[in-house]
Amino acid sequence: MPSKKNSGGGAAATTAPDSDYEAQRQAKIAQNQALLKELQLNAASAGLGPKSSKPSGGRASGGSAGKKPAPKKKIKEEDFAPRRTSSRLQGIVADSEVAKRKADEENERIREEDRRKRQRRNEDIKLNDVVVTGQHWDGAGNWLKNVGPANPYERTFDEEDVTRTTDKELRALREQMSGLSLWEGAEPSRIKITPERIYAMGFHPTVERPMVFAGDKLGNLGMFDASQTLPSVKKEEDDEAEEDEDPPPPEITAFKLHTRTISAMHFTPTQPQNLYTSSYDSSIRCLNLEKGISTEVYGPTSTEIDDPLSGIQIPATDPNLLYFASLNGSFGMHDTRTSSSKTGGPTQLLQLSDKKIGGFSVHPTQPHLLSTASLDRTCKLWDLRKITGKGAGRMPALLGEHESKLSISHAAFNAAGQIATSSYDDTIKIHHLPSANSILSPGQPLKSFAPSTVIPHNNQTGRWVTILRPHWQANPGGQGVNGGGGGGGGGGSKGAADGGNKFKFCIGNMNRFVDVYAGTGEQLAQLGGEGVTAVPAVAVFHESRDWVAGGTASGKLCLWM
Repeated sequence: MPSKKNSGGGAAATTAPDSDYEAQRQAKIAQNQALLKELQLNAASAGLGPKSSKPSGGRASGGSAGKKPAPKKKIKEEDFAPRRTSSRLQGIVADSEVAKRKADEENERIREEDRRKRQRRNEDIKLNDVVVTGQHWDGAGNWLKNVGPANPYERTFDEEDVTRTTDKELRALREQMSGLSLWEGAEPSRIKITPERIYAMGFHPTVERPMVFAGDKLGNLGMFDASQTLPSVKKEEDDEAEEDEDPPPPEITAFKLHTRTISAMHFTPTQPQNLYTSSYDSSIRCLNLEKGISTEVYGPTSTEIDDPLSGIQIPATDPNLLYFASLNGSFGMHDTRTSSSKTGGPTQLLQLSDKKIGGFSVHPTQPHLLSTASLDRTCKLWDLRKITGKGAGRMPALLGEHESKLSISHAAFNAAGQIATSSYDDTIKIHHLPSANSILSPGQPLKSFAPSTVIPHNNQTGRWVTILRPHWQANPGGQGVNGGGGGGGGGGSKGAADGGNKFKFCIGNMNRFVDVYAGTGEQLAQLGGEGVTAVPAVAVFHESRDWVAGGTASGKLCLWM
């Protein structure tokens, strides 16, 4: 009903009696409110309603069960990045030429700093000045005293394979190599020999104690002496105190010798105090372990030249000659007795491939025989005695070539004239050469360079694991490289047989093992252990002792002895 208004236009003093419609509306509102209240009560009884902020009457107000843990204080990490500056506060108009010039100058400064960090250092380096981890360097210290996806810890060779071996000589070798165990001083997870991913490893030639060297992704060189004895932890009567006490870490030292990845390292038999390292910073350095000085022995004529090196080797017949290969497909020979900074220089560069040479090696007793493995899917055998052509077209004689389905990562020679290669077609191939002396005239090509043995092996390392490469034991039994093997004389079949019975090589396994094979292709052992928690991709043999070292992507060392 319309309300009545007074003469002044104010609210009506009286209202007409409620109609039936208004009564029904008010009843509906009351019914809905009663229903809503009932639903809220049902939800609360079922535990679905909002939780009360006050403790319930059934619990003690001071009980710890109703208390929430105090929130952790967030510690704001300090940002060391350069602070942004306001162009407006500096009076620079947006999108003006001054603002653009300032942005270009800042970008150029950042690029120059990055380039300077990656540029190689050609001055002598004292180890005391480049210590990354471990103790300070002391010249009189203790450093000189079936193929498929990876299935972690799934063995492809075990004790049953050893027991089923009928050949007595092969069984003895398998029992000998399978008997190796991890270093007892500490678990591999505690032997962090380098700060970053390991790319190259090597043993010192001494047989008195195992000394391992490793180079990582950022140019750090780590050193580890496995003859050290860790101090024993004192036993406490209280078991809890004993459990809380951590065992002492092993002594490890690392130095920053290169500005980029250390790709390879090499010791010479005549100068065991010198360690040669090659790097992606385009240089080769010689570290004198007695003096504690690292000297650059090779580098391009200008530090601006970028020619990353992938490998290095020094022939046993000439300790002053350096062989090296680059990611640009070139092979070099450098005399260390002269400076490489001279015009023309003593360095000979041969462009052997249009794509990168991932690995190479020379015959230990016939260093004119060179094998290269390239990204172009070929393994080639060259004769350095016959180099023809002029200028950039100079090439050694090609004796043989084998093409794989996918790229070949490495080619490793042994003194018996065998070449072991690893490639991304998931195979390890062994090429048996005839006796090196049967190649009478320089440049005489081989009748066949096809592999005589093909071993299935998972080589799919991916992005975060270092490429798997075979590594021969140079002098099995402690004999010199001239002490035996078919490379120095005798018939080809005899040399192959000697290599198969005596020489062995190791290679990382994606299932977190290290595989050991004989020269015949027979597997001798699969080294592992409970402490191996990552792929020991970089695997190397000691040149004469049955010591095997494996390096992981986290810089950890696995050592079997």
